[in-house]
Amino acid sequence: MANIYATERGLWKSGFSLICGVDEAGRGPLAGPVAAAAVIFPAGFTRLKVNDCKLLTAEKREELFGLIFEMALDVTTGLASHNEIDQFNIHQASFLAMRRAVEKLKILPEIVLVDGRFQIPKLTFPQKAIVKGDRLSASVAAASIVAKVTRDRMMAELDAQYPGWNLAQNKGYPTPAHKAIVVKKGISEIHRKTFCDHITAPALFAK
Repeated sequence: MANIYATERGLWKSGFSLICGVDEAGRGPLAGPVAAAAVIFPAGFTRLKVNDCKLLTAEKREELFGLIFEMALDVTTGLASHNEIDQFNIHQASFLAMRRAVEKLKILPEIVLVDGRFQIPKLTFPQKAIVKGDRLSASVAAASIVAKVTRDRMMAELDAQYPGWNLAQNKGYPTPAHKAIVVKKGISEIHRKTFCDHITAPALFAK
């Protein structure tokens, strides 16, 4: 984590000031949207000890979520719904959520750092895709935290609207308990049909 700002430092030295990090959360769940976030820190900012959201506890993510909003120049989120995931596939829906997050920024970035191997299609800003970017860029790590916390909060709210699938606990992910509920109960309106077919079809066939 000592080098989490290394990517930003290199870009600052190259003359970039407004660096945007983008990441998503929720590619793997059976239910709910995929969420993305875009974060721009002030040039030279290295005060916040962020990291890949997967390496942090839920409590630490919540703490950093508030600090990111306090200290960043701009923070936005974007979503792609379960219907869009079924329509376009999760890869394209993730791009859609990330593009929506970037396009909501009030401060226009000079470069966008994208977690992963691929740049975001149809984005008008210069981009750089970074494999494991959430561990190599503070801006991307911050975006991963905001995206994760945003989605987790949404799933807790959706649990109240769609009781019975324990979405507040499993956040829609394919835990053994969640898959067992889907086999027994079927899917809700916010489940991704293309993600659940392999679970529901054998159950239907068995009947």
